[in-house]
Amino acid sequence: AQLKIDISPAPENPHYCLTPELLQVKPYPDTRVRPTKDILEFPSRDVYVPYTTYRNLLYVYPQSLNFANRQGSARNITVKVQFMSGEDQNNAMQGIFGKSSCAEFTKESYTAVIYHNRSPDFHEEIKVKLPAYLTDHHHLLFTFYHVSCQQKQNTPLETPVGYTWIPMLQNGRLKTGQLCLPVSLEKPPQSYSVLSPEVPLPGMKWVDNHKGVFNVEVIAVSSIHTQDPYLDKFFALVHALEEHAFPVRIGDLRILENDLENELKNSISSLSSAQLEPVVRFLHQLLDKLVLLVVRPPVIAGQIVNMGQPSFEAMTSIVNRLHKNLETNQDQHGRNNLLASYIYYVFRLPSTESNPSSPGPGSCMLGGSMHYATMARTAARLASLNLSRSRSLSNSNPDIAGTPTSPDDEVRTIIGSKGLDRSNSWVNAGGPTVPWRSPPRSSTEVMQLLHEELALQWVVSSGSVRESALHQAWFFFELMVKSMVHHLYFSDKLDTLRKARFPERFMDDIAALVSMIAGDIVSRFQKDIELIERLNISLAFFLNDLFSVMDRGFVFALTKTYWKQVSSKLYALQTPSMLVSLRLDFLRIICSHEHYVTLNLPCSLLTPPSSPSPSVSSATSQ
Repeated sequence: AQLKIDISPAPENPHYCLTPELLQVKPYPDTRVRPTKDILEFPSRDVYVPYTTYRNLLYVYPQSLNFANRQGSARNITVKVQFMSGEDQNNAMQGIFGKSSCAEFTKESYTAVIYHNRSPDFHEEIKVKLPAYLTDHHHLLFTFYHVSCQQKQNTPLETPVGYTWIPMLQNGRLKTGQLCLPVSLEKPPQSYSVLSPEVPLPGMKWVDNHKGVFNVEVIAVSSIHTQDPYLDKFFALVHALEEHAFPVRIGDLRILENDLENELKNSISSLSSAQLEPVVRFLHQLLDKLVLLVVRPPVIAGQIVNMGQPSFEAMTSIVNRLHKNLETNQDQHGRNNLLASYIYYVFRLPSTESNPSSPGPGSCMLGGSMHYATMARTAARLASLNLSRSRSLSNSNPDIAGTPTSPDDEVRTIIGSKGLDRSNSWVNAGGPTVPWRSPPRSSTEVMQLLHEELALQWVVSSGSVRESALHQAWFFFELMVKSMVHHLYFSDKLDTLRKARFPERFMDDIAALVSMIAGDIVSRFQKDIELIERLNISLAFFLNDLFSVMDRGFVFALTKTYWKQVSSKLYALQTPSMLVSLRLDFLRIICSHEHYVTLNLPCSLLTPPSSPSPSVSSATSQ
């Protein structure tokens, strides 16, 4: 035989590409051109990248078979692999990827025939496209054939010599890994698919007394199935709450509605025990579900259950864990790129509508890029800082060329289109889920505002939870700011008076939060220098952002609170240089707001302007 291999340099952007699911990658102008297939990689190390596209593939690797103790002629052996949705042969699904010279999908795949070997080894890879929704009847069916070298009269060329199968779901979870299966000599009986072949079915004959004789490995690459017991349980419980489907079965556990509250809280607290790779893979869905529990408290047994505290604790644990374990995946400001991307591109309030034809107050459509002061820092380094702490000339978008022409245009620019065209969740914990934006099902359900809950839970937190939140303060600050902006936009409050935009209890929580963090900066700046520097910067950029969405007099009062606490400590220090440096850094960031100078100009008592920033024509923004 001859094998011809052509090796040529790979272009920077290969044309006519097909994904591992055989989907065309645009641009794909001509379907007659020979395609370039993308092969899915199985890295030797964990890859910490969240799923952003749908993928649901199964790889089956038959490895070895031991028919040494099987009676009869079974030497030239091949294995037929089928993906079944039921027991009948008509239930074989056309979901197996074909070979290069065959159709794209087929109903069955065969291994190579091993000649005169009763204990053959196999080296095939069988790739299966899993359906999005699996039932207890979906299974892999393996049929073993003896292939005759010389076909005799009235005898088939292929003779079945054994059967075995793998149920796709075991206790509600996808069954994968290294398996050693027994092989039956007879066709499996009716309803066999819901049972494992390890179960001794009555009246069936097995090879080698029901011992495991067939080794196979099954690997799943799925954005549907987490393959982690802690994540599986959490998603299953949240799904049961969304569907109001009780009792809930998770493995051998049957959870009644009266027990659901404790089970859900235990599941949330157990998320810290999940493996890091699946946590990162399903990071967007995980954070979305935790946010949903915060803003839409579930109704269990007719009672509204507040899940704000356990959800906030789980979020702090996840965020801190990612920061500690993925130190190489951080930007120059010490922010984890995966978390920053979640806020920037993925997060949106569960209660907001995604209809682009409803642009909100006025007639201004969402557009452009979305920037916060915390997201728009330059790479400049100040000599007085030990960290890469930079300043932005504009808190909303330093790259805007023109002058905003509509009321509060700086706020409209913040919430741009990037984060609004993304779907929030594509995880399916065992069936179709309720959309994030679905209305409450009953009059007993209530909606919370995320920024209000985050501020409240942060203020009342203590111990390790409070410490974790302080270490990753930037994440919660940016999450609060985006939540505030989305709330104003989708509730048509951008044109209302700034003093009437947020309730007093929320403003009190913000004031308490700023005072608490300022106290931490003052009391810990000599012991935890690196932490305090990051915390000081995060707080400054947070107040910088608040100038664009809250009552500016209130934000100045917050700045004064910080100033007074730091200044009172300065007078008691003999060498206050470090604290002075922190205060200067804080003021530089505050003063970098694009309207800071205008906001400080004195106004005439007789004819006050309708806006402290008339240059942006925000006539209705008081």
